Order: sequence, then structure tokens, then C-alpha cells
Amino acid sequence: MSDNDGRQVPPVNNGLVISGGTQYVGNQAVGHGAQAFSGSVSFQPQDAAQTARTAELLAFVERLLAEHRTALADPDATTRELRRLREELEEDEPQPTVLQRALDRLNTFVQPVTPLVVAVGQLAQSVQGLLGR
Repeated sequence: MSDNDGRQVPPVNNGLVISGGTQYVGNQAVGHGAQAFSGSVSFQPQDAAQTARTAELLAFVERLLAEHRTALADPDATTRELRRLREELEEDEPQPTVLQRALDRLNTFVQPVTPLVVAVGQLAQSVQGLLGR
């Protein structure tokens, strides 16, 4: 590979190679913009508009659940998962892993109902916006 002046440029290697013996490795991050965290990770909502949008989407998903309850394979589990998501969002320091797990399960539960799939997708995007992702 060469640059604009025809000089050879070494390839960029963002990989990680560990070989031989026993390795004890802590948190690692590799590549452009990579970050490694230790301990608990929390977030502070970046703006009130994002928080309000998430609350609106939660209420919308609840209304759709009520409308399409009979089309769901396990409506009680779906309602419980939405409640878990809401409760975690109301915590002082919501845990991203708990939020993601609840969103993943909720998405699985609503698969047979297209309007719910769309609404849960929008809710997931909004929650990820709160997380700064």
C-alpha cells in the first residue's frame, strides 16, 4: 500500500495477538475509538427531550399491548418485561445490560404483531439514545 506521494505505508493492524503460556488479561479495547471499562457503567440522561420521548414510547407500547393482547403467544410475560424495562429506566442509575436484556426479550415476545415490533424497535432506539449509543 502506498500514499499519495508513492511512499510505502505500513498496513494498520488493529488486531490483538496473545500466544504462549497462561495469560491473565484485564479489560481491553482494540481499534480506532475503542474503549474498555471496568466496574459498573451507568448513564445520565443527556436531555429531557430524549427522556420524554422514551416515556411516550413506553406508553405507546403499553397501549398496543392492550390492543393486540390476544395475538401474543405469552401476553403476561410481555407485560412483565415491559414493566421491568420501565422500572429499570426509573432507577437512579439504570444498568445498560438490564435494559438491553429487557428490550431483547420484549422484542422476541412481540414478534407476531407488526405494530408492536415497530414500536418496540423505536423504543429500543430511544433507550439507546439515553445510553449515549
